[in-house]
Amino acid sequence: MAPRPQRLTISHRAWALARPLRTAQGVSTTTDVIIAEISDGDVTGRGECIPIGRNGECAESVMAALAAMKGPISSGLNRDTLQHALPPGAARNALDCAFWHLDANRLYRSVPELAGLGAVKPITTAFTLAFDTPEKMAEQAAANAARPIMRLELYGVGDIERVRAVRDMAPASRIVIDANESWSETQLDEFMPALLDLRVELVEQPLPADADDALTRLEYPILVCADESCRSRADLDRLAGKYAAVNIKLDKVGGLTEALALAEEATRRGLQIMVGSMIGTSLGVAPALVVAQQAKIVHLDGPLHIAFDRGSALRYDGSIIQPAIPNLWGGPC
Repeated sequence: MAPRPQRLTISHRAWALARPLRTAQGVSTTTDVIIAEISDGDVTGRGECIPIGRNGECAESVMAALAAMKGPISSGLNRDTLQHALPPGAARNALDCAFWHLDANRLYRSVPELAGLGAVKPITTAFTLAFDTPEKMAEQAAANAARPIMRLELYGVGDIERVRAVRDMAPASRIVIDANESWSETQLDEFMPALLDLRVELVEQPLPADADDALTRLEYPILVCADESCRSRADLDRLAGKYAAVNIKLDKVGGLTEALALAEEATRRGLQIMVGSMIGTSLGVAPALVVAQQAKIVHLDGPLHIAFDRGSALRYDGSIIQPAIPNLWGGPC
């Protein structure tokens, strides 16, 4: 029997944040959530993506990239051929996750089964503290001092004071930090001894991606993790001698398919795995839980930073994420 024709439906919603988010670029009160649904008339698969402005994406560009796939999808595009039809990024992530979900529903098997993996188990996520003054970040830390892992968003001048303020309020928590490409080589060299004293476990993307060759000249006892410097397996060669870990985000790498392949290859090369996400709903986090099973550090707390989640949401018991129910994503349902 010939396969049934597939139809792509795209939707966009500005999802309200629980509180305004301050970054080096300004303050945001919403996050752009884009949904791709693929249906063959009998079953449907869906995937969520969040445009990454750092990579030149916005809601309009991602919607346009998805709309351009309507014809190929109706003509039989599938998860395998998708990997060559779109580059890494948010649009491919939404479609890739929708195809995984669609295949799970078609075959009445779970996504981990289709991927040849064990069942998803509960996992502990880091809780992200938004960039702010040391005093404000200390307030955030005090309010979340019971959380086992905190991830601090940093942007340069005053960052050691921010970390110290958090450590004072959360003496028992593990701490990882994301410098967001904001440090210079000099700052990195100056900051590391203090970060070691403050028991920071990992520093994510301290230098700009196009200026990270300096990392080959420096050695630190703290894990240095690539984020913007690693979008796919094609980037792994240039990471050698610079990074000890890679942060895998589905919106960055272009979906669960590449995320699983990247994690496997990075592990083979001796790199630690971090799995993260943008701020979005549970639908975007559920696929990331599949690859997060093998990660050293996980930051999949995006749904905790929105005003309200979607129906059939993931359950967060404090910082522990329970596996998705079939009605959300992962099938079969």
